[in-house]
Amino acid sequence: MKTIGILGGMSWESSLLYYKWINEGVRQRLGGLHSARMVLHSVDFHPVEAAMCAGDWQTVESHLVQGALSVQAGGADFLVIATNTMHKLAENVSRAVDIPLLHIADATAAHARKIGLHTVGLLGTAFTMEHDFYKGRLTDRHGLNVLVPSQADRTLVHEIIFRELCQGCVLPGSRDAYLRVIGHMAAQGAQAIILGCTEICMLLEGCIPPLPLLDTTRLHVEAALDMALGPAPAV
Repeated sequence: MKTIGILGGMSWESSLLYYKWINEGVRQRLGGLHSARMVLHSVDFHPVEAAMCAGDWQTVESHLVQGALSVQAGGADFLVIATNTMHKLAENVSRAVDIPLLHIADATAAHARKIGLHTVGLLGTAFTMEHDFYKGRLTDRHGLNVLVPSQADRTLVHEIIFRELCQGCVLPGSRDAYLRVIGHMAAQGAQAIILGCTEICMLLEGCIPPLPLLDTTRLHVEAALDMALGPAPAV
């Protein structure tokens, strides 16, 4: 079993899911009292988020690189950044360490292509929905057509993430708002929706959306398990 390195805390709400689901996956695949070999570095998200909103990506990068080096020093065999938005700096972080980085967009796109999707909607922070680091990767590397919501809906989706989900707050009204946005994207031709923020799965858990959902948190976890243990046997 390889040692999984997790750079988390952005937010810790979703990092908790990574820790839980990775360990549950190891137990399911190996049985007994097996649990994951893991190194976790959790940043203080407040200064990171402040720098990000100020457009100071150099400061954000310094936090991430420091965390990634800590994960490497702890003995991790590969690195997982437990957040979609911070993959804006994935290439810079990857260059700073000597272990491979498992990119969340690649894990998600591989699943999308496997099940035959070609047009997907993308929900996430404004950075993820509007900047090219994520959409461009899905399109250029994986051939997916990526749709995003209108400007007003992007603002709504972004604010719910930071004001509510990153603080552990799940509100029925916000769930309804996300389902409305998903319905609009279905009308635009999306075949499925990428939950391109690792907290969104908490909001939509248990609901019946108008389109299939690609939970990036779950897909990233499954890819990390495959990298640590080898692919799961076909069922």
